[in-house]
Amino acid sequence: MAESPSTKVAPPGGSGGGERLDRQTIVLGLVIVAGTVMAILDTTIVNVALETLGRDFSTDLSTIQWVITGYLLAMGTVIPLTGWAVDRFGGRRVWLTAIVLFVAGSVLSGLSWSIQSLIVFRVLQGLGGGMLMPTGMAILTMAAGPRRLGRIMSIVGVPMLLGPVLGPVLGGWLVEDVDWRWIFFVNVPVGALAFTLAWWKVPRGHGGQGESALDLRGLALLPPGFALLIYGLSTASSSGGFGNASTIGWLAAGAVLVGLFVLHSLRRRERALIDVRLFADRTFATAAVTVSLVGVALMGSMLLIPLFYQTTHGEGAFAAGLLLAPQGVGAAIAMPVAGVITDRFGAGRIVPVGIVLVVAGTIPFAMVDAGTSYWLLGGALLVRGLGLGCTMMPTMSAALTTLSRAAVSRASSTLNILVQLGGSVGTALLAVILAREIGDRIPQAAGGGGAGGGVGSIPEQARQQLAPKLADAFGSTFSVALILTAVMIVPALLLPRRGAEHDADADAPPPAA
Repeated sequence: MAESPSTKVAPPGGSGGGERLDRQTIVLGLVIVAGTVMAILDTTIVNVALETLGRDFSTDLSTIQWVITGYLLAMGTVIPLTGWAVDRFGGRRVWLTAIVLFVAGSVLSGLSWSIQSLIVFRVLQGLGGGMLMPTGMAILTMAAGPRRLGRIMSIVGVPMLLGPVLGPVLGGWLVEDVDWRWIFFVNVPVGALAFTLAWWKVPRGHGGQGESALDLRGLALLPPGFALLIYGLSTASSSGGFGNASTIGWLAAGAVLVGLFVLHSLRRRERALIDVRLFADRTFATAAVTVSLVGVALMGSMLLIPLFYQTTHGEGAFAAGLLLAPQGVGAAIAMPVAGVITDRFGAGRIVPVGIVLVVAGTIPFAMVDAGTSYWLLGGALLVRGLGLGCTMMPTMSAALTTLSRAAVSRASSTLNILVQLGGSVGTALLAVILAREIGDRIPQAAGGGGAGGGVGSIPEQARQQLAPKLADAFGSTFSVALILTAVMIVPALLLPRRGAEHDADADAPPPAA
């Protein structure tokens, strides 16, 4: 029953541990949030600066998009390594290393002298950013224990849903009123604070558990496989869609490598980079599918919604970011409540409700026209936010509650990979559909090459005439997003309807490390 302050924080078997989070665990959660918020903001903060970057570096959109694609590729590549690194070196060391890499990449990105140097430094930044969320989740999961997992995940999940909202707002303000280099330099003070707090508060220990050597064969198969898949998806949004021969080639190559990794993982007796046997657990497998679809719905819509405001109504980046705020507010309201409900009654009782809310909040966008009220759309985004707050983190916590403590770090990294991959699928798919819909209605916009068919640069007087056609194209694309969202209800109904607080197994202290 004795506690080891260096390795465990308030074991779930402790007095009152099942009822509320203790102060130590809450502080640890806030420390982790301080680090993860940087990486989450950076997935969207650069989007609003692409036009400025292209002009300053005298390059086209097909090149400048690698500022984002390189970052996402790096994140997808490094996430599978995180579970092994946490087991081998301990969560604290990996966490501090990730912060250093991210801040170094941010500084170098802000000092970039060419588009090529910026892309390289964004890759470095992505390597650090990709390790932050799964490492933070593993640290918090080991600290909170299964009975309080929903509530601690709600703390770390708030920036996950607020990031896509705050990122464009902050990025738009910095680009318009300061300088684009500050979208990177802004990470320096935040990173310094996060590093200091982590050095002070993140517990030592948990290292040395990875007795087997690094899975080099898995390393040679899985990260490149994901990189090729994400690259193929990114080319689909700008080179003719999924029917393009090069896109099919990249996707096929990535799928082959991932398939070979699955076979390798099943045959490997020692722990592979990702243990695909985790999917034999029905709860984990169901939650993994749901999380993937949440990534599709969340990231795909985050492409469409600001683009709708900017292209159809001519709003600036800062204004478009502000119009997204209701979704973040809804998520922030719902997530703490959803965490408590998940712990007491199970994710199966809250996630389906969340999905219904997300669907309800997407319907007005599927029916949008040029005159649709901003108030109606703002209310719809609030409902969407409430739904997302009841969906993402409860599903992820449900995936981990039935696993052994030793499997948590790798399971966490697996879930984060699926969110990234789902988000890439949603973004690429909806971008391709939107470009086709706009091209069908406005042929002169079809050659723009961007996600929106190049309509972002049309003159204001022409925009007013084209607004009905643009709104119709967005409405058709949102209809696809609506279908993708509604599909989530199927796996969600299979999630457990029993809370971890009522599990007999959860009352026992975790096994010794």
